[in-house]
Amino acid sequence: MPLDPGAQSVLDLIRAAGRPPLHQLTPAEARAVNVAARPVLQPDPPAVAAVQNLACPGPAGPVPLRHYRSRGTTTGSVLPCLLYLHGGGWVIGDLDSHDQICRSLANHLGAAVIAVDYRLAPEARFPAAVEDAVAALRFVVAQAAQLAIDPTRIAVGGDSAGGNLAAVLALMGRDGSVPAPGFQMLLYPATDMAGNTPSTQRFTEGYPLTAAGMRWFIDHYVPDRAQRIDWRASPLRAASLAGTAAAFVMTCGHDPLLDEGLAYARRLDEEGVHVAHLHVADQMHAYLGMGRMIPAADLTLRQAAAALRLHWGLD
Repeated sequence: MPLDPGAQSVLDLIRAAGRPPLHQLTPAEARAVNVAARPVLQPDPPAVAAVQNLACPGPAGPVPLRHYRSRGTTTGSVLPCLLYLHGGGWVIGDLDSHDQICRSLANHLGAAVIAVDYRLAPEARFPAAVEDAVAALRFVVAQAAQLAIDPTRIAVGGDSAGGNLAAVLALMGRDGSVPAPGFQMLLYPATDMAGNTPSTQRFTEGYPLTAAGMRWFIDHYVPDRAQRIDWRASPLRAASLAGTAAAFVMTCGHDPLLDEGLAYARRLDEEGVHVAHLHVADQMHAYLGMGRMIPAADLTLRQAAAALRLHWGLD
């Protein structure tokens, strides 16, 4: 299917700016480009009832968190919670890069969202991001009363690299090594470090994420090739997905991660996990953070939120 006109406008803008491909940049340069692009691509962040910066103990020091409360909720009201892991290839991104997405999800959910600022590669390589995600989930469950969160309705979610981390948390919860989340929201997730699917070969240039860009991310995050088959890096390689939390998986058509996202949704279904799969055929990777130019971004966030609200019994 042809690319959405808004997404095509983003590609035209990137081309006109003469921005080098991601894999030709250093991590510091890539982060600076990401920061500069935010006001151009992201819509104004919506108002919420409350925002609070927090931190939880982590294996290498405090892990910054940001707690959002949905517009229309009252102080002290006990809310369900989505623990959100941002995308950015485990190299880029922070609490600010996904502030607008987290605010929108909080409002669409009518719930709380807690975003996690996990350590980034190459400064902190695999499994540092996993360890920080684990610390955040344990903290939210342990401090649920103080955070005014319903401990029986905690979900995990994220986009791209964050979807990878959320899937890993769901597997760990199934196995009992962390508190088990009740739901996993996986938005164009990375699920396999092999990077040899047909969709990886199709998207080689001209997109925000290409095959070379994905190799750049993986080389920074998991430089040891032997570790790439670890299911904590490649959840698609877990021996079984049975018994993991109910899932919402979103894939998009113009995305090198398409096939591994499809494979993950298919395996969840085949192994008895309740899964809703949304495929957005005319969109490209990372479009959820481009809502100023791609109005469909907010529609997708609403659809993801609707699936979680249904699971929580809010609709």
